Amino acid sequence: MWPLVLVLLWGCLLFPGCGALVGPKEISGFEGDTVSLQCTYREELRKHKKYWCKESGFFISRCSSTVYAGDDGQERTEGRVSLQDNPQELTLKVTLRKLTLQDAGKYFCGVSKLGRDESFLVSLLVFPGTLRPSTQPEPTSTEDIRPAPSRTSLSRVSIPMVRILAPVLVLLSLLLAAGLAALGSYLLRWRKEAQLATETQRNEKVHLSHL
Repeated sequence: MWPLVLVLLWGCLLFPGCGALVGPKEISGFEGDTVSLQCTYREELRKHKKYWCKESGFFISRCSSTVYAGDDGQERTEGRVSLQDNPQELTLKVTLRKLTLQDAGKYFCGVSKLGRDESFLVSLLVFPGTLRPSTQPEPTSTEDIRPAPSRTSLSRVSIPMVRILAPVLVLLSLLLAAGLAALGSYLLRWRKEAQLATETQRNEKVHLSHL
């Protein structure tokens, strides 16, 4: 564990921009949905230009369909993409509207700066609208349409039942305990009588033997 931490710290020392821009690695949605994500940057990038673009290229990654955020902190929209830079909170909000299957891919949330830009890669997953789970299943017939009892009504029904059954259960428990006690007392008395009879017979035999 510690060697990995040291390697990361060493990498950050070699590359001063390490962790200067962070955000989610993956977002997802269905066709037609609107999804949003937030990129967080450091104080030194407050006045730099922020952008959002789609990754293209096979061997060398580059941007396409780049959208830049406005400098006034207001939301800026190009097509179905909106960007809003909030320098006070050091965040860049990206909103993607009316998703299509073609929107799926990898995108860069980036900050323009002298030399190499600060950016991180975000994967966008778009699922077909046919896979969207239905929230309300259609009833098969008018006879099946019955209002479901509310939790309040169920609780009102269950509480009186508990109040009625509780004394009955207590009474049954007392009767069972009394029956067990009576049975134990009877068995104990029967055992004592059997022992007494056995001793009496033994004494009589001894007496007769003496005679």
